[in-house]
Amino acid sequence: MSDKFAQLILEGKTYTFPVYEGSYGEKAIDISTLLKQTGHITLDRGYVNTGSCTSDITYLDGKAGVLDYRGYAIEELAENCSFVEVAYLLLHGDLPNEQELMEYRDLMSQYALIHEDMIHFFDHFPPNAEPMSILSTMVNSLHNFYPELTTHPDPTETFDSITARLLSKVRTIAAFSYKKSKGHPLIYPRYDLNYCENFLNMMFDTPTRPYKILPEVVSTLNKLLILHADHEQNCSTSTVRLVGSAGVSLYASIASGINALWGPLHGGAAQEVVEMLEGIYADDKDFEKYIRKAKDHSDPYRLSGFGHRVYKTFDPRAQIIKKSCDETLAALNVSDPLLDVAKELAERVRNDDYFVSRNLYPNVDFYSGIIYRAMGIPTNMFTVMFALGRLPGWLAHWREMIGNKESRRIGRPRQLYIGPTRRRFIPLGERK
Repeated sequence: MSDKFAQLILEGKTYTFPVYEGSYGEKAIDISTLLKQTGHITLDRGYVNTGSCTSDITYLDGKAGVLDYRGYAIEELAENCSFVEVAYLLLHGDLPNEQELMEYRDLMSQYALIHEDMIHFFDHFPPNAEPMSILSTMVNSLHNFYPELTTHPDPTETFDSITARLLSKVRTIAAFSYKKSKGHPLIYPRYDLNYCENFLNMMFDTPTRPYKILPEVVSTLNKLLILHADHEQNCSTSTVRLVGSAGVSLYASIASGINALWGPLHGGAAQEVVEMLEGIYADDKDFEKYIRKAKDHSDPYRLSGFGHRVYKTFDPRAQIIKKSCDETLAALNVSDPLLDVAKELAERVRNDDYFVSRNLYPNVDFYSGIIYRAMGIPTNMFTVMFALGRLPGWLAHWREMIGNKESRRIGRPRQLYIGPTRRRFIPLGERK
């Protein structure tokens, strides 16, 4: 019970609502009885002031540039952990010891393959099919091939098996979809490779030209996936929780998150960065023109990959990945004029008072787009990479929602109706 309260004075009456405090002192007014007490609802477009749940998974402070997973600073996790370790942390609440990590990795290796019948699905998508569309369809189809874990009376009891299955199979599906789009033979996962090594090998190995796995590239991919693993109650995570609250299978909930992430306003930022750089390059690298357009308030043009809706000072993830970006480009020795455009643009923006005064710094999407391009990952796969990283967060939030029996209920947002009031029905022949 809360010992703090907020009062609402409405039409001469005073109503009292409890105030709760989070771990870092953030405050929340519990208005769950507002409609019952007052007959009123709140109107909060986009839910930007509404907390739909309590959570102990991720803490985010946009003003201070802080991002923590389960109490651990993102900087420490990215520097010292593998993606699988961080996935385990998000899913279980604590970092694994050596035995726990080994067992979870073995479980993921056990589930790395997808049913051979599912491979035929790829043959029936058009050659230009969107990778995110393929991914969501394939994840939804997993329910039909592996229903035994999702039909358990208590899904939390089979959680390790189903999360290991999803983390491993989504990686395989992503790599297979790329191979199919290229018309190349599929490369199956290998037991002797770790998570990121396996993904890179399945993506780029060929029978005639074996792929060389570089430790710098593996390290950077680990970091990128870790940095995207969770980000509090964003659009896709909230979608996973909302869809899951209806009691559908975990596969369906995750597929809904993939579809939400597919939106250009959510998961498409890295792709937009590369498309912006391509536009500048095609225009004879006229940096001044595009910087001028970005400063013009009457012009809708904006520089993609600079600033962030949540982080108001700096994006801690961008600071981490910038160093890895330089190391990866050096290790790959990539010659790409677009990467030179990116470096030049970032340097100009960092030294421009207009952008500096507005905290429009390069964000994680700016660097991730550059890195993925350097790795050889095509632009239309960028959002798939985002989904691969975000998967542990979706799974953790689904489990938290399912396991909270006290507050678990089907999501049911309200609305303020502003349409016509009841009208007299007019028969078809009398309508003008």
